[in-house]
Amino acid sequence: MDTKAEVKKITIAHSPDSDDAFMFYGLATNKIDTGNIKFDHILKDIQTLNEEAFKGTYDVTAISFHAYFHVTDKYVLLPHGASIGRGYGPVLVSLEPRKPEEISKLKIAVPGELTTAFLALKIYNQDFDYIVVPFDQIIDAVKKGEADAGLLIHEGQLFYKDLGLDKVLDLGEWWYEKTGGLPLPMGGNAVRRDLGIDLMREISKYLKKSIQYSMENREDALAYAMQFAREMSPELADRFVAMWVNDLTLDYGEVGRESVKRLLREAQEKGIIKNAVEIEFVE
Repeated sequence: MDTKAEVKKITIAHSPDSDDAFMFYGLATNKIDTGNIKFDHILKDIQTLNEEAFKGTYDVTAISFHAYFHVTDKYVLLPHGASIGRGYGPVLVSLEPRKPEEISKLKIAVPGELTTAFLALKIYNQDFDYIVVPFDQIIDAVKKGEADAGLLIHEGQLFYKDLGLDKVLDLGEWWYEKTGGLPLPMGGNAVRRDLGIDLMREISKYLKKSIQYSMENREDALAYAMQFAREMSPELADRFVAMWVNDLTLDYGEVGRESVKRLLREAQEKGIIKNAVEIEFVE
């Protein structure tokens, strides 16, 4: 009689961005013993992942918090794997110097309506014209004059000045001041409710181990992440990963959890999120 536990296949979807690739290095390269769970990694851009979450496509998915607020019936947040920035975040940039007070007059290129960057900008000012542009084409859209300003996420935040662009507003700085020192939570990892609490906890344990492994083997994890980096230098990738993989990635802690709740509250008060939402973590 075969007493071996049945292998459970779990789909785990995340973006190929350096920070995500870095986090999942331990799992993706089988450095972590995951018992009878076999993780099947799917790499998609965050806009696609946000849309797929509405259908409950993947067992575990990286997700923007803005999108998460719409799918709490299907997913629970894992307590690890978040991208949370202390005093920095998405940056609104323009070719000509502009002031934050001018946002209502600008046509802004945004990386997707379900991104947290878009939500944060809407909390700041709800009255602006916008076009949706893939995040890695936003700088070009601004330089070509297709938009007056662009909302940058990912590595564009680090080198826009070198391309002659000007900062209008750093939403992470604004949020930090507005909330009395809370970091701005951008995205996290969520797991499907219907997997059941025992399996959710097991998945949570392995994800935490993977992040821990990457942090302890930083050079190897960074080298792995670099193969997905969009023409980034190792130095730039290192800076980018350092921004978005930190102590709050390993565990939200009180401050991380409070920041997610505050983001939801602000969005509800402004009428951007209209449904009743309960934020839950796998404990």
